[in-house]
Amino acid sequence: MTDKTKTNVTDKANEPFLADKQPNALDIPTTPLARVHSSQKHAYLSDGYAQSGAAQPYIDNQPASLAVEAAVAIVINGIHYAVLMASPNQLEYLAVGFLFSEGLIQHSHELLDWEVTPLIDISSYQQFAQDLDADSNEPATFEQISEQLQDYDVYVVELVLSQRCHQRIQAQRRQLAGRTGCGMCGITGLTQALPDLSSYSQRRLPHTPQSHSTKRAAIPSLEYLLDMRQKVDALQHTHQLTGAVHAAATIHEQQLYLFEDVGRHNALDKLIGWQLRQKREVSCVLMTSRLSIELVQKSIRSDIPWLVGMSAPTSTAVRVAERYGLGVAGFLRNDRVTYYSNYLNT
Repeated sequence: MTDKTKTNVTDKANEPFLADKQPNALDIPTTPLARVHSSQKHAYLSDGYAQSGAAQPYIDNQPASLAVEAAVAIVINGIHYAVLMASPNQLEYLAVGFLFSEGLIQHSHELLDWEVTPLIDISSYQQFAQDLDADSNEPATFEQISEQLQDYDVYVVELVLSQRCHQRIQAQRRQLAGRTGCGMCGITGLTQALPDLSSYSQRRLPHTPQSHSTKRAAIPSLEYLLDMRQKVDALQHTHQLTGAVHAAATIHEQQLYLFEDVGRHNALDKLIGWQLRQKREVSCVLMTSRLSIELVQKSIRSDIPWLVGMSAPTSTAVRVAERYGLGVAGFLRNDRVTYYSNYLNT
């Protein structure tokens, strides 16, 4: 392997953060770990609204720093093994820890070589496929995925393991949709993990070059969201007992429907399953977690107009939500919420 990216892309990003180290211009990592997005915070300045219900929320337009959530393709001895959604720093440590956790290596010295490559444009995707001896390299295929992937940060971590480890990989290679792939030696895996969602209609923004929709859903008010959170807090019984589960909730015909699971993705899948089985249309889903890209993808596929979290969304989640017109809000607290998309002209 060449050293084309070891020195420029990952050296500073792979350094552990030291709390007593003062940052300066030379210490800024090459790889961005956060991005600034516009947002709109709605908050009540007093508790008076709880009694009268007539108070108007204070509205503040302000920039928000959101964590970058990158797609990290793990390629082991030329085999595309998995796509991880992760912070794009310390990727060597991530890869080694992932290999150990998967049982593919038993000692760090079994990793013979590694290289990190950012995929930043169509030519880098083509080079990635060529380096891995892809069977197919049709220009049209790359043109089709270029727009699909432009909202994502994508990194390829190529690892060289010992022959003994390679045999373990062949025996243990996972076949999970959206995480592993074949065909174009990793390109298929990336497009599964970062799918094209343009065919899913949403009740959202008017048609623009950045949107594929025809109608926009009304923004859920702060009062509505606080009422929903209060109901969720009261009815999330398993979480009250254990403190170890997430919930996805929606209000339909003034009735709260709540689904709990140890995994936030599973909780949303349960709500989506209920929506499909019962043939319901929902206007807003509240998650008791942060909002990662997987939750945004699921919501777009399920024609959910608004996704609200009790914690923050990631930068990637907001970028994709903006492209496909999904309304996203976060930091739902006792007296406030912050909108990150579809909040203009409110």
